[in-house]
Amino acid sequence: MLYWTLIFLVVAIVAGVLGFGGISSAASGIAKVLFVVFLILFVVSLVVGRGWAS
Repeated sequence: MLYWTLIFLVVAIVAGVLGFGGISSAASGIAKVLFVVFLILFVVSLVVGRGWAS
């Protein structure tokens, strides 16, 4: 999941530098959504992992 977030982030940066406004905003939006999903899954895995450890 983090891999795809980084891919879309790089696509957004390259498109922004080259001036493709629609593509960069779409890739940036996808990267933001994937990053939030990754963070939520990370926090859930920490909580579940801590619950199993004790």
